[in-house]
Amino acid sequence: MKIEAGYDIAFQCVQDVPMVLMLSVHPSRQQDLLIKHRIQFSPNVRARDYLDSFGNIFTRLVAPAGLLQIRNRFAIADSGQPDEVAPQAEQWEIDSLPDEAIIYLLCSPYCDTQKLTDLAWAQFGGIRGGWQRVQAICDYVHGRIEFGYHHARDDRTAAEAHEERVGVCRDFTHLAVSLCRCMNIPARYCTGYLGDIGVPRDPAPMDFSAWFEAFLGGRWYAFDARHNRPRIGRILIGRGRDAADVAISTNFGPAQLAHFAVITEEVDPATDICGTGGRIIKSQHQHTALPIQLS
Repeated sequence: MKIEAGYDIAFQCVQDVPMVLMLSVHPSRQQDLLIKHRIQFSPNVRARDYLDSFGNIFTRLVAPAGLLQIRNRFAIADSGQPDEVAPQAEQWEIDSLPDEAIIYLLCSPYCDTQKLTDLAWAQFGGIRGGWQRVQAICDYVHGRIEFGYHHARDDRTAAEAHEERVGVCRDFTHLAVSLCRCMNIPARYCTGYLGDIGVPRDPAPMDFSAWFEAFLGGRWYAFDARHNRPRIGRILIGRGRDAADVAISTNFGPAQLAHFAVITEEVDPATDICGTGGRIIKSQHQHTALPIQLS
């Protein structure tokens, strides 16, 4: 299938403000892009990309005083298949894990595993390690936290999410990642696009989405504690230890969010005559001037 996605974001700055943005499709999905992926700025500013230590694409710029608009719209090919389910995937012993997976067992700014270890072993210690254990963690988190944009708080840790029992997708993900790590399962935080493809339309506003990947049976698998079901059409932007590593925007100075809209749309192939567009099968909500939940 073809998916059209993008965003329209604006910041109001009272002075020049250096920024780092993570708004590019992850390198692992670059080969699926059907048209050029280009971030547009108005007014035009000088910007340059770099790869961080996790392999994500970041964009550096200095936002001028006034209103800076940041836009992108692109099309990407997708298999149309839901997230892979592999019930036989086993948990590996720590000594057998690849070196690059070890960092995803450790405590990180939002994943305060030291506060959750006793809980994790009490809840999941009796469950067979591997897929069943990760799914049990997703089931627990899905039932524990109530989703709502009005619950958003950008400094909430996994342990606090567990106690407060409210949050947004990043809180579901932080808690699930932390519980996996407590059980010696490497887990990494992911952010990107996820539209309502193959599921009933979600009345909540469209936003960037958070999910996680767990290392099982020698590879990484996608899990989603908020939706708790395989989904179609994930478009990865970035991976890291937690939301601190994959913030959509980091501003080194005062910058007020003036506009924020994200779309992810499945394109109808029957009307996609020229191969660059078509009738949108499912349109997503957009929202404006909300407190931005970056990452």
